[in-house]
Amino acid sequence: MTVATRKPAAFDAPGAAAPARPAAHPLPVRIMHWLGAAAILCMILSGWQIYNASPLLPFEFPSWMTLGGWLAGGIAWHLAGLWLLLLDGLLYLIYGFASGHFRRDFLPLDPRLVLRDLGRALTGRLAHRLGHYNAVQRLLYAGVLVVVVFTVLTGLSIWKPVQFAWLTDFFGGYDRARVLHFSAMCLIVAFLAVHLILVAIFPRTLLAMIAGLRRQDEAEEKP
Repeated sequence: MTVATRKPAAFDAPGAAAPARPAAHPLPVRIMHWLGAAAILCMILSGWQIYNASPLLPFEFPSWMTLGGWLAGGIAWHLAGLWLLLLDGLLYLIYGFASGHFRRDFLPLDPRLVLRDLGRALTGRLAHRLGHYNAVQRLLYAGVLVVVVFTVLTGLSIWKPVQFAWLTDFFGGYDRARVLHFSAMCLIVAFLAVHLILVAIFPRTLLAMIAGLRRQDEAEEKP
């Protein structure tokens, strides 16, 4: 009886190049990332313009930090950013579930892994690989998605308190919904601040999100 043997593949040959690794961030993710970033920045700056018309706290945002020039202009920009965010968010959700992006990059969310990676980050021992999220990043990215959805819902409840009376009542009334909306905005700004600090520490992450650098394997792991 003749035993069949496997014909060596091209990459098995001595000196042959290994198969190219996938991009750290696929093109659809990069496009939706920048669209979402533009929408959120637009909504934050225009939201500060709206806030200045009736401040919740004893301070106002400087005019150079706002968008719209006056209340009506701020509202117009805020709604424009909202529609862009809703469209981008819907496409991202469809892509995230259909492609396995959420399952592959955001799971598992294990509290033990989060504590482990947080301890490593605080002591400067947390390694970083392009295209791989550590447990702290997974928690933050998943959490900010929830906060963005919460911000949109509270925003709708104070934008149309009559049409969405059930939603306004769910958040405890107009005034409380406004406080919750402002608080959620603060969480998003805090997330962006941490995100930008990490980008400054690991500038290759910015290049990967712009140019699509390749994923790194364990041998290339950088502390």
